[in-house]
Amino acid sequence: MSDNNNQKLHRTLKARHMNMIALGGAIGTGLFVAGGEVVSTAGPGGALVAYGFIGLMVYFLMTSLGEMATYLPISGSFGTYATRYVDPAFGFALGWNYWFNWAITLAAEIVAGALIMKYWFPDVPAIVWSAIFLVLLFGMNYMSTRVFGESEYIFSSIKVITVFVFLFAGFMLIFGFGGTAPGFENWTVGEAPFVGGWASIMAIFMVAGFSFQGTELIGVAAGESEDPEKNVPKAIKTIFWRILLFYIGSFIVIGFLIPYTDPNLLNSSVENIAISPFTLVLDRFGFAFAASFINAIILTAVLSAGNSGLYSSTRMLYALAKEGQAPAVFGRLNSRGVPVASLCLTSAFGLFAFLTSLIGEGTAYNWIVNISGMSGFIAWVGIAIAHYRFRRAFKAQNKDLNEIPYRASLFPFGPLLALALCIIIIVGQNYTAFMGETIDWYGVSVAYIGLPVFFAVYLGYKFTNKTKLIPLKDVNLDRDYDK
Repeated sequence: MSDNNNQKLHRTLKARHMNMIALGGAIGTGLFVAGGEVVSTAGPGGALVAYGFIGLMVYFLMTSLGEMATYLPISGSFGTYATRYVDPAFGFALGWNYWFNWAITLAAEIVAGALIMKYWFPDVPAIVWSAIFLVLLFGMNYMSTRVFGESEYIFSSIKVITVFVFLFAGFMLIFGFGGTAPGFENWTVGEAPFVGGWASIMAIFMVAGFSFQGTELIGVAAGESEDPEKNVPKAIKTIFWRILLFYIGSFIVIGFLIPYTDPNLLNSSVENIAISPFTLVLDRFGFAFAASFINAIILTAVLSAGNSGLYSSTRMLYALAKEGQAPAVFGRLNSRGVPVASLCLTSAFGLFAFLTSLIGEGTAYNWIVNISGMSGFIAWVGIAIAHYRFRRAFKAQNKDLNEIPYRASLFPFGPLLALALCIIIIVGQNYTAFMGETIDWYGVSVAYIGLPVFFAVYLGYKFTNKTKLIPLKDVNLDRDYDK
């Protein structure tokens, strides 16, 4: 490892890497596995409404992040932006929250990968697969940023091709190729297309939000993009429409071909992939070995999420160190531009996966996912607030907006709408825990534990360092980054 603290991250990520990192971050188990539960809960119409709203929210968040990331493309991304544009305590809490989120997600994905491997190797202990996947992901991130970019490009490409195959097969079946056209029967059966009214749609908001988490990786990766002013806006402009096409298209296919009353939709999971909606549709189309194929694709999605999670949390810890908000050792790079100390600490969190051999694999997976979920929404809140303050500071300092290479549309409506929707989702994440005769305190603790932890870190840093909200005229708008 080099002791030269002045070394810079290597800008080796090309436009195609950036596009796939942004796209692949939002296509994972949330679509391949949870899609069935979504339609079962809210009906096909409810699923489309919920994902449409959340897709709009994510679009505004990504344009906000894109504006800041093209102006100041650094690896710390919104953690550093919050430090500069809002309050150092807010940036400190946001950065450590995001690091924790993806470090824990790494453990969750390793657990999921081990569960998936049981489909083919039921007698091999999960701890063996957890160890293999952790070493594999560590190796891909240790070698270089370019290796990470290439591996993520391959992972994401496989996921995208699979969705296209699913959409093609699905629409062929809808139009009667391969059987009788289903018509609109499944859109009118029972309570369809909207099942459970707004309460069910609200419940789906949370699932949809989890599905889209990962799109903000484009902001973290901007620090190592070879031409961020050109590549980041290009990725941002296309990502929304592609993701919306994949999600909305998939739910249209599921809605036409599988009634929301089908029990298979509710029971789909990484442990029972044979009844995933993707498996069911491809099997109906005559796709041989559909279950094995989709299981392999979901394994790819899980490894992709773990790969991206390890990368982003490592870079966030590196940025915290460069801002003086983490020990300096985590800001050191090796000759290949990799922050090895940050990578090692983050990988150590992957060892949480090994707890599965002690407390039960499925239990550990569900617990870790619930803990990390809130952290993702807190990060999105931070993006919206940082962007709002960024633009306000630009105006207060009488700077020309033309200095911003890429501008988010509909300001201030965009970030304010995204902020409002994020807060609604955070507050309502597990509102049913309060609805019974007695409060489900276990459910409350699992769903909301991230909030008090975040505020404790924020207030602790604030009072210890006596930081204050930065006046708009004093906000640092310098573009001091390595081009």
